[in-house]
Amino acid sequence: MPRAVIEAAIAAAGSAPSGANHQPWHFAVVASAEKKRAIREAAEAEERRFYGADGDAPKAGEEWLAALADLGTDADKPFLEIAPYLIVVFAQRKGGIAEDGQTQNYYVNESVGIACGMLLATLHEAGLATLTHTPSPMGFLRKVCERPEWEKPLMIVVVGHPAPGATVPAKALLKKPLSQIASWL
Repeated sequence: MPRAVIEAAIAAAGSAPSGANHQPWHFAVVASAEKKRAIREAAEAEERRFYGADGDAPKAGEEWLAALADLGTDADKPFLEIAPYLIVVFAQRKGGIAEDGQTQNYYVNESVGIACGMLLATLHEAGLATLTHTPSPMGFLRKVCERPEWEKPLMIVVVGHPAPGATVPAKALLKKPLSQIASWL
């Protein structure tokens, strides 16, 4: 997969509107096998706590775990090493255009959310498959990606081509109809 495709998708995401035009985001592209392994190991440790896979009580409640059951998710995340790229999205609470770590940024969650949507749409338009992964907590990503303390990891976007025989869980294909997601006033 050409690096230029990822660069173009990030450039598109970087053109998103943002509060005071501060562009409060950073996209750390991880291609290194060593870094991907470190991310997988740390993410799986958090996931084991989430699912209660280490014998402890799960962090997630029964209702949450039941909602995830039909998607087939669990604490194992081999895709974090298999995919050619992981794009770790960081929200910059401070920094402004100068990225000084001190200037207040505005509407950070909204701005970064729009940029992530544009990133995902651009990657899909390029014919790539994506998966968003949000282990909690995600502070380990700041260390692995060598990012400053004022940045908050928001998500990992796993990017690549689907593996041969890959399928999408039936539950993931269920989408609300337009009549449920839109109102015309």
